[in-house]
Amino acid sequence: MKTNSARTRTVKPERLCFGDTIGIVAPASPPPDPSSVDRSVEALEKFGFKPKLAKNVRARHGFLAGSDRQRAADLMAMFADAKVKAILCLRGGYGTARLVELLDYDAIRRHPKIFAGYSDITTLHGVFARKTGLITFHAPMLNGALSKDDLPEFTRASFFRTLMEAKPPGNIAEGYGEKTVKILRRGVAEGRLVGGNLSVLCAAIGTPYAPVFKGKILFIEDVGEKPYRLDRMLTHLWNAGVLQQVVGVAVGVNSDCEDPTAAKAAEYRQTSADVIKERLALLKVPVVTGLPFGHVNLNATLPVGAQARLDANRGELVITETAVR
Repeated sequence: MKTNSARTRTVKPERLCFGDTIGIVAPASPPPDPSSVDRSVEALEKFGFKPKLAKNVRARHGFLAGSDRQRAADLMAMFADAKVKAILCLRGGYGTARLVELLDYDAIRRHPKIFAGYSDITTLHGVFARKTGLITFHAPMLNGALSKDDLPEFTRASFFRTLMEAKPPGNIAEGYGEKTVKILRRGVAEGRLVGGNLSVLCAAIGTPYAPVFKGKILFIEDVGEKPYRLDRMLTHLWNAGVLQQVVGVAVGVNSDCEDPTAAKAAEYRQTSADVIKERLALLKVPVVTGLPFGHVNLNATLPVGAQARLDANRGELVITETAVR
């Protein structure tokens, strides 16, 4: 069994309770439909929470949800607001990497609270872990699953179990009925979780805002990337020395990552599964693919920075540490 020997001081946010105030922010792109902001408010109210919109959550600046300073100010205002118990992102898209130089990490460390989102929000998960030690949550967002009437029970249960119960969330695939999980390389590894969207992670490599990978369990997913692009990004992580530092790799369900022209191509084309198997076979650590997280309806909530066990003998990713206090 491989273990993470690094002693990183983690900061846990206070658990969420019904009746708490939840801040709604848009640190990346705006929702395509502006009315989804109102639907997000209604969804949180139905769940039993008090929503609070960030000042600039309806702002637009090209493909961004307001200027960089507006979006950074919204984040900092929510962290500073004593009444706000959790901060949920409205949408991913693009733009969070433009905020990292504008945030006050000392203030975030002094006012730790639940912060949740995924996709482009990966940038913030990584930099918060590196700069503050705060456990954050790779989780569904308000413009997507959380505000839909057909929110899957698996996704709902994982989200609330992880954010509201002061005990280890356990196996992320609890209640998952799909047959997507595959063991690529057997073994068991323990370490803190790091990762998120593969393309966003790659963009952070070489900057002072990249997460620390040494001794961690890496989890990755992506959407809309053809197999050769997945190959390019995994090769980049290898060439950058990132993959050689982790103790295990958990791969989610990569949505819409096949080449639609492959069947009719004159030359051989690899599938996304082929690429992942070939690239990650270079590693001598446990690897499990097809786990229930990513740009999919059945999207488990993962506490970034929490201690976990990747059991590639059983095909399980288990959160072994309480993520909230």
